[in-house]
Amino acid sequence: MLLTKVLEIGMITPPIGMNVFVIKSVVGNSIPLSTVFRGVLWFIVIDLVIIVLMVAFPGLALFLPSLL
Repeated sequence: MLLTKVLEIGMITPPIGMNVFVIKSVVGNSIPLSTVFRGVLWFIVIDLVIIVLMVAFPGLALFLPSLL
């Protein structure tokens, strides 16, 4: 779970930000790249909060796998 969240952050943050460049190629020149990066800022913030919660309370991330 933690690895998935860290990889998700890596795919939307600069300098690589592959997912952001895919979105930019889909919308074309109608929206500048800086606007797209500003739009994903909230997703980065929420992902960081989730990572902090998973590290502070590991039971949150391990609850569903423990049911199996």
